[in-house]
Amino acid sequence: MRLNPFDLRLDPSDLRLDRSELITRRRALWLMGMGGAALLAADAASPTRAGMADQGQFVVRPATHATPPPRRPTPRPASWTSARLAATTPKKPISDLRQLVPPPPGASVALTLDDGPDPRWTPRILDLLDEHDVRATFFAIGSQVKRYPKITRRIVDAGHQICNHTMNHPISFRGMSGKRLETEIGEAHDRIAQVSGVVPTFFRAPGGNWTPRVLDVVAEHGMLPLDWAVDPRDWSRPGVGRIRKALLKCEAGNILLVHDGGGDRSQTLKALRSVIPELKKRGMTFVSL
Repeated sequence: MRLNPFDLRLDPSDLRLDRSELITRRRALWLMGMGGAALLAADAASPTRAGMADQGQFVVRPATHATPPPRRPTPRPASWTSARLAATTPKKPISDLRQLVPPPPGASVALTLDDGPDPRWTPRILDLLDEHDVRATFFAIGSQVKRYPKITRRIVDAGHQICNHTMNHPISFRGMSGKRLETEIGEAHDRIAQVSGVVPTFFRAPGGNWTPRVLDVVAEHGMLPLDWAVDPRDWSRPGVGRIRKALLKCEAGNILLVHDGGGDRSQTLKALRSVIPELKKRGMTFVSL
């Protein structure tokens, strides 16, 4: 049905407009006309709308968003080589850097931290490491990675290595079934890779509880078993002085064990504040795995 403009019936009072109101209405009508023309031009330029307009239909296109490519985790090489590290004794846990092929250069030590990430202590330790330009290796628990993904990514973004310390940190593997053992190691491996974008290349058994079956599962996931040479037992909170004294006894090639999670790590943090610069002063180089 078409509307005949001459059929409109206007009340004479509608024509009583002052000059300013008349100008305002005229301008509004002009703007509406310009906007309508622009919309018509846009519709005409669209092949889809132009084709459907003759049929009295309209097409609404859904908003499209670019889909980011899937994240494909890859192993992160050690800080001293771009090659994949191997061990001279793959059936035994590694406790010294010189067991690796290739070995790190010079007077190197590896600072490793277990049981994180922790929302209170891991960021503080990361700040300390950044202050002294030190790269470390974090053995993360899968459930903690799941709970604190931002801290996990911060570890990796800062250039540190991240490795597997099981999904839930069971103290003993000895009475554990093969299925549960596979779950603890395999789920942590996948979780760390998904969250951090880095495939774990090393595994550490909680409490150092190694068995032949543990070593087999670790090898099946392409990881190397890593132990330690220096353990100040900081998890027991023996005092800053004892932690510091034990760490300062280290020698070139040693793997140092401390913790960034699992409890109050204030003593560990205070000890590292003096240990790191002291070892660097001796000529020690901190390397990450």
